[in-house]
Amino acid sequence: MRPPRRELLPERVGRWWPGRRSRSLALAAALKAAEGCGWPVLPGARVPRGAAGRCSCGDRACAVPGGHPDDPPLEAATTDPRMVRWWWERRAPGAPVLVATGRALGAVSLPRPAGPWLLRHLEETGVPYGPVLGTPGRFVLLTAPYTLPELGGLLAERPWVPGVLRYHGPGGYLVLPPSRTGAGPVHWVRRPGPGRPWLPEVGTLLGGLITASAVALPQG
Repeated sequence: MRPPRRELLPERVGRWWPGRRSRSLALAAALKAAEGCGWPVLPGARVPRGAAGRCSCGDRACAVPGGHPDDPPLEAATTDPRMVRWWWERRAPGAPVLVATGRALGAVSLPRPAGPWLLRHLEETGVPYGPVLGTPGRFVLLTAPYTLPELGGLLAERPWVPGVLRYHGPGGYLVLPPSRTGAGPVHWVRRPGPGRPWLPEVGTLLGGLITASAVALPQG
């Protein structure tokens, strides 16, 4: 059985040339992530102007417009500043900044309404945490990289794990500020410090994440 063809957007919708300030901010963010933090990055798909939230990947049914890898693919993510400059100056100026997870960092996220409660809980209990991203729907806590077997072992030790948690490990990616996806802007709730940011082990955060999901979210 042949796979269904993607319904492509008209060519005019795929045009993308943001303002000078947007291009400058995206390049600076990509270079800071790659050079300053040591995180492999790549430009993501975009939401072209006048496209009513549609994605430059050309798929009318795209579930995450402007918030996923397209061309180059995720495997091309790099920390090479020369490649980063070429991408954001020549090939995809102003494009969203994506970071590949698994090699230099990982993450765990939970629904945004529980995020502030979680951070207060971690501070009150003395559990250190690293940079935190805010997206339109979620709080994303960056962690040291972890393997899927390692994560599976940690989760198996817990009597209950909420289904609302998401794990961003090998083969995944995150959208970094100041990117704007079709769902809205991404911002830092807690910015990375200078130099290579310290990242906690994922196991140290699981207790707080589970508690926040049980206490701060409505239970259906």
